[in-house]
Amino acid sequence: MKNEGMIGLEIHTYLLTREKLFCPCIASRKKGLKPNTYICPICTGQPGAKPMLPNKKAVEKAVQIGLMLGCKIHDNMVWQRKHYDWPDLPKGYQNTLSGGSTFPVGSKGKFYGINISSMHLEEDPASWDPDKGEIDYNRSGLPLVEIVTSPDFTASEEVVDWLKRLTHALSYLKAADSDAGIKVDVNVSIRGKTQRVEVKNINSLEGVQKAIEYELERQEKEGGIRETRRFDEKKGKTMKMREKESQDDYRFISDPDLMPLVLDGKFVEILRKSLPESPEKKLEKLIKKYHVDEKNASILTKHIDVAEFFEKVAEKIDPLFALPWVTVELLRFLNYRSKKLDEVDISVEHFVALLSLVKQGKITPLKAKDILNQFYPKSFMPKEIEGKISDIKELEKFAKEAIAHNSKAASDYKSGDKNAINFLMGAIMKMTNKRADFAKTKEILIRLLK
Repeated sequence: MKNEGMIGLEIHTYLLTREKLFCPCIASRKKGLKPNTYICPICTGQPGAKPMLPNKKAVEKAVQIGLMLGCKIHDNMVWQRKHYDWPDLPKGYQNTLSGGSTFPVGSKGKFYGINISSMHLEEDPASWDPDKGEIDYNRSGLPLVEIVTSPDFTASEEVVDWLKRLTHALSYLKAADSDAGIKVDVNVSIRGKTQRVEVKNINSLEGVQKAIEYELERQEKEGGIRETRRFDEKKGKTMKMREKESQDDYRFISDPDLMPLVLDGKFVEILRKSLPESPEKKLEKLIKKYHVDEKNASILTKHIDVAEFFEKVAEKIDPLFALPWVTVELLRFLNYRSKKLDEVDISVEHFVALLSLVKQGKITPLKAKDILNQFYPKSFMPKEIEGKISDIKELEKFAKEAIAHNSKAASDYKSGDKNAINFLMGAIMKMTNKRADFAKTKEILIRLLK
């Protein structure tokens, strides 16, 4: 029987803000950005440079995350300098609302059965490439939160499932940058047998799972002392970096250049009331209020912006009629362009107007899909559109023309190839600019081909 693991997490995630934490530089996390584009004397640690007041949006978003995690939000916090000597830290220290004798932003929370020890706000270091000896300061000073759990996990599968729930909930807050992902430090030991080993800077769920499994197996064979290791994803193993630092090693001191952060109770309460529904509550609401089946409700709730878009549409048109237009057609529209809903300009009013034309029988679903494709980069009011062709005589004329010009498909259908009718339907849709009534046209074709 395998020994039981004791696993705790330190999760770092970037906050969605326009500017960095202590300076007005753009907080860009865009991949492929030219190095050292958004920098200034403050975020590069130039002599004599002083930090500005902390970014208010970053503070608000950090508090929201703490509330989501069920944490006690502390009302009086002191910025501290966390010292360590690495090339990616130009000042020689990192400003953080944690450590030492001060309080973090939040503590003593609980999220999906896992205890949250603390959640704090801090600035990110720069990006250092040890192979090239180059440093990119674009990242230096970006606001991020660190969420520290108790060692409540016993296996890698529990950790991965919990992290999926966490990232999903964070996406609903619209506080964390989902594109930047999360960075996880994993603390692993075997209960009653080994000391805690910290595995640093893992950037994927797959990496987290493999690192935990490798480390538990290694500690069962070799034992474990208190140390810091890194995970090599290519080799699938952890390797020692250094002996584990203690609180004293960081030499925490209060930062004399930054005033204490005092949070008014009213300020916190306003943020509490602004919290969105959790993914679970949103799922329940879609099922109960709009009568959406669980499968489609799950599709909608994967992304908060899609779920909210559906709710707005459902207030103006039959929800069950609108459902496939959101879960299938809108998502197809977005996936084809590799875009999120908040990255395109689609008006609820325009979307509902398009669906209304279909529902009223004024245009065909095929024509509506064609118009939806034209909603990129910006939607429009679909007013001046040629209507659906439903007249039997007119449809017969197009059907006869399609049969005459596609004799092989007609012959194949008569010979038993039922799929050949799809080719003929395609020809008619092309001739009518997708305006032909699909069901009536198919009936006419079948009758004419007998």
